[in-house]
Amino acid sequence: MKTIYVDNAATTAMSDTAINAMTPYLKEVYGNPSSLHTVGQTAKEAIEDARARFARLINADPKEIYFTSCGSEADNQALRSAAYNGLKKGKKHIVSTAFEHHAVLHTLKKLEKEGFEVTYLPVSESGLVTAEQVERAIRPDTALISVMYANNEIGTIQPIREIGAVCRKAGVVFHTDAVQAVGHIPVDVKADNIDMLAVSAHKFHGPKGVGALYCRKGVPLNAFIDGGAQERNRRAGTENIAGIAAMTAALEEACANMPRTSAKLKSLRDRLIDGLLKIPHSRLNGDRDKRLPANVNMCFEGIEGEGLLLLLDARGICASSGSACTSGSLDPSHVLLAIGLPHEVAHGSLRISFSDYNTDEDVDAILQAVPEVVAYLRNMSPVWEALEKGEKEHLI
Repeated sequence: MKTIYVDNAATTAMSDTAINAMTPYLKEVYGNPSSLHTVGQTAKEAIEDARARFARLINADPKEIYFTSCGSEADNQALRSAAYNGLKKGKKHIVSTAFEHHAVLHTLKKLEKEGFEVTYLPVSESGLVTAEQVERAIRPDTALISVMYANNEIGTIQPIREIGAVCRKAGVVFHTDAVQAVGHIPVDVKADNIDMLAVSAHKFHGPKGVGALYCRKGVPLNAFIDGGAQERNRRAGTENIAGIAAMTAALEEACANMPRTSAKLKSLRDRLIDGLLKIPHSRLNGDRDKRLPANVNMCFEGIEGEGLLLLLDARGICASSGSACTSGSLDPSHVLLAIGLPHEVAHGSLRISFSDYNTDEDVDAILQAVPEVVAYLRNMSPVWEALEKGEKEHLI
């Protein structure tokens, strides 16, 4: 049985380009970049070469790029730096949204415990926030605004350039979690008015365990890992040279192929959406057009997403759900709740995220499997029986 992997928003397979870029730094150029000998300095040169190449891909200066272990680390460092530096000026207010990634939300919750006040902007039913919302939320004591570039669950792309312009005009630091955006849609930190931006390599066919933080010149960045003087004293620890090289090569490949890949993925995405919407009492989550090329997020009334995933997996289809199992109790996705879905509907979600490795045949297989599995689960569901008998009202 062929495996159809459509969970690329969670992680991607490493490309041959990334693997080939990584290999020399595992076998040959393995020196410590802080060492003064030739092997070490060759490794250091490789890092600085990667930094310059990486910076060009998002229109940044190399000195504005800091390599990290992942996007979550980059988010944490950016948020805490901006918050603590704002505090020095008596600013303790932060603006974000209700459907950020947990790397942002959990950090903000901790900052709230430290005395910061956070305004969580509501999200529209289509999964979007507006620059006007952000502008209205800004106060004289606002230290930081954080709005994700593209949502990791429903794929909606936010008006980052307009939000950034509002922040720049107000003189407030603007951070964006761009983990789902970089490598998939064009990102230009200067044109988008971004002050801080987080990236993770394994979202665009690079390796796990490496990411990057962009921090605009003039925006203070605090160190949160102490030790050596690596990353210009902003992140101690011997650099992951192989990972950095592979990430940069993967991003170069992704950006070079983006026009072709984007057109292909949009075609797969739209055909799948059209097909799945034929299932009775189903809905697409997130704006139909302002979404990532590879993202499809659906809800099917009367079923549980976990059952859907397990049965699809039995058919060789690897997807994900908006629901998460936390502390032994099933909680619906905070993203789906933020766009106004009731718990009963949010539980029955399915996220499919394509990559360039997927094909039209994969879509055919999914369009055959999902309606069959949904029908099977509904036939066993007392909730669905009550809906069909009219004892409960359909919510979709």
